[in-house]
Amino acid sequence: MQLKTILNRCQKFKSFVYRNVRLVESGSGPGEIEVEIVPRKNAKPVCSGCQRPGSVYDHQGMRRFEFIPIWGFAVFFVYQMRRVNCRRCGVKVEQVPWGRGKRELTITYMQYLAQWAEKLSWKEVADHFRTSWEKVFSAVEYVVDWGLKHRDLSGIEAIGVDEIARRRGHDYVTLVYQIDQGHTRLLWVGKERTSKTLEGFFDLLGPERSQQLKYVCSDMWQAYLKVIKERASQALHVLDRFHIMSMFNKAIDSVRAEEHRQLKKDGYEPVLTKSRWSLLKRRENLTENQEAKLSELLKYNLRSIRAYLLREDFNGLWEYVSPTWAGKFLDRWTTRAMRSKIEPMKKVARNIRQHRELILNWFKAKKTISNGVVEGLNNKAKVTARKSYGFRTYRCLEIALYHALGRLPVPEAAHRFY
Repeated sequence: MQLKTILNRCQKFKSFVYRNVRLVESGSGPGEIEVEIVPRKNAKPVCSGCQRPGSVYDHQGMRRFEFIPIWGFAVFFVYQMRRVNCRRCGVKVEQVPWGRGKRELTITYMQYLAQWAEKLSWKEVADHFRTSWEKVFSAVEYVVDWGLKHRDLSGIEAIGVDEIARRRGHDYVTLVYQIDQGHTRLLWVGKERTSKTLEGFFDLLGPERSQQLKYVCSDMWQAYLKVIKERASQALHVLDRFHIMSMFNKAIDSVRAEEHRQLKKDGYEPVLTKSRWSLLKRRENLTENQEAKLSELLKYNLRSIRAYLLREDFNGLWEYVSPTWAGKFLDRWTTRAMRSKIEPMKKVARNIRQHRELILNWFKAKKTISNGVVEGLNNKAKVTARKSYGFRTYRCLEIALYHALGRLPVPEAAHRFY
């Protein structure tokens, strides 16, 4: 069976035919296969601007479009591009069905590389198929851009807003996810974590779809709270339980570190040595040694222990069902915390008082909305960045995140690759 026959079976183009197939020797490797493509007789070229047929104006030089390698041979489509005399757009280069714009790869090869890039790092894909990292990026970029233009943003009722650090030095990226039950995906990526950043997402979503949101989940970052209140005021805004509890861990760790230094300075036995995780981890997750250390610490009247017990007491909040009774519990707990004379815990209590209504919205939502899903997606986002050995530019990170987490539609392929 000839290669031309195989291509006609799996990659046939209307108005074009495969003419000659030739093997071109190269200095290194097995060589390259060039497949010459010519237009059918009397077939009119299609304008790349309006996608309408027009008359031939003139011809350009020969162009090569890289196709999927076959049996270790690099494969190229060779075609002499025509320019179209379009009544609407003027003189334009024709649009060919196997390529787009000035891209060197065929659409089929771009989809092929993009599918492998979902499973391997971009560098590994480039090495495996003997191509460049830049070509793999170009392939993924094409598939992502196509998916963003053709995705459906209707019917979104619940979103989660969070951020991840792009690199050291307070360089953040804001991520917005859809967290409807049974349908989670990345909706939007934005530079930094400012009010203007999040406003960009609501501009994309539009006023009508923004008003259809029923639930929004976020942390206590003031920039997010402000924009959500202005652009989605009808939605029930739920504060993320994970971030609320992380405030306690930071407070306890601060108290423990300060008290440990003070004990050493005053000449007392350093009982808080190697106690960090005994105080920060949940009891059910403690190792035997950590559990023994915690039992020993509970015998002492230390500020660290009092802070730890305040956090353990606060965990009782999540057992409530009624927002009213949960609110009464919050009021009692914040009063005790303010009387504790432990400044980091008093700061937590003030934060909770300030955001009391947003915390109680978790109970109004029947405990169904939380950023737990978002934290899981954030972990995948961090793995995506690490898997690709980091990104020097924001554009690369953005493309990789959409590709891995966006659940974007993909262009219709001539056949499945695997």
